[in-house]
Amino acid sequence: MATKFIAPSEMIINPDGTIFHLHLLPEQLTDRIILVGDPGRVDMVASFFESKTFEVSSREFHTIGGTYKGKPIMCISHGIGPDNIDIVINELDALANINLKTREINETHRTLTMVRIGTSGALQPELKVGTPVIAEKAIGFDGVLNFYAKRNEISDLEFEHAFCEHVNWNPLWAKPYVVNADEDLVNQISSNDMIKGNTISAIGFYGPQGRELRLPLANPNLNKLIESFRHNERKVTNYEMESAPLQGLAKMLGHKAMTVCSIIANRMNHDATPNYKTAMHDLVATILERI
Repeated sequence: MATKFIAPSEMIINPDGTIFHLHLLPEQLTDRIILVGDPGRVDMVASFFESKTFEVSSREFHTIGGTYKGKPIMCISHGIGPDNIDIVINELDALANINLKTREINETHRTLTMVRIGTSGALQPELKVGTPVIAEKAIGFDGVLNFYAKRNEISDLEFEHAFCEHVNWNPLWAKPYVVNADEDLVNQISSNDMIKGNTISAIGFYGPQGRELRLPLANPNLNKLIESFRHNERKVTNYEMESAPLQGLAKMLGHKAMTVCSIIANRMNHDATPNYKTAMHDLVATILERI
């Protein structure tokens, strides 16, 4: 079988040998990775590390590597939105499984374990602010996975079809996809202090999540329809913007990934708190213990 050569136009390497956007070297990559949206939150996560081996910042991508209780680990920020996840996961996989010098895929596959820690808005009235919710199923409104072959092979097509039928999905929008988090990783991270949910990854924060400021919405009833959706006793629990492409791309590439978000607003009760840093600090401490 011929070895695949990846052209410079398809995988850009910086003059210092780092991968294009993340500016990381293969030797800096750790098997355990914490992902966060906010570049500033990387410092908070790294404050738990017992040692720090490197720090790199490039655009919204801020990375600190080190050790936590003897385990090599790194935290990287991905910014806001699913398009950034496409960059981060593909470049982390390239560091793990492509020889950046020869531009050939490595013969031995390296599996990464990735947990995204974020914030989220609840779509069920019983979900209290401060509750950690695991995206056991992630529902992608972003369309990122639709650009990759074999997307159907890793998606819950039955759930996807039932959801589109229930909410009368607008054909002008990207078709949703539904992807499970890595089951073993969920079992490793979850406990009775977290809820296993079904999380929507939206393509934006305002209109795509049903927020109306000055622009009217194409479907102002969408969130009510989402709240009432049920499939095999599963209901949609919360909104965020990154879990579906993370879990989908990781699954396609042979990695373990999941998302857990702290609820900072309840869209049904119109309840929110901007003072969520304490809850995030505690959630980070929990994840670091369990990853």
